[in-house]
Amino acid sequence: MKFFFDENFPKAATVVLDSLGHQYFDPRGTEFEGNPDEALLVEAHRIDAVFLTTDRDFFHTLRHEFPDHAGIIVIALKKPNRQAIIDRLIWLLENVDEDHLRGRAFQLRDRTWLARPPIPDLTDSGEQNVDPNA
Repeated sequence: MKFFFDENFPKAATVVLDSLGHQYFDPRGTEFEGNPDEALLVEAHRIDAVFLTTDRDFFHTLRHEFPDHAGIIVIALKKPNRQAIIDRLIWLLENVDEDHLRGRAFQLRDRTWLARPPIPDLTDSGEQNVDPNA
């Protein structure tokens, strides 16, 4: 699978993606650095990559720009830090089938997650607990 990093996504996630055999593109240090969100999503769409970000706008509004996108993963934590963001990414990769990413936006919160559109057979609302102790 291919992933596209938003500029706010921790570079340390590259280690996880490498270890799982995934490809990724990080716009930092390229001609895409500093481009508006829409331009980054255009490029992610062009290379058919799942977009990784901590920017909630991608979940609420920008996901509608390209309904056939490869997937958008938004990690929206109350107190975000590099390790917590990476832990949520790992959780998603271990628990959501790759086939369910295309055309969906995911918002991973501290203890819950949302998928829009919802994933069939999981829940009508698209919301699930991340932490079984929640």
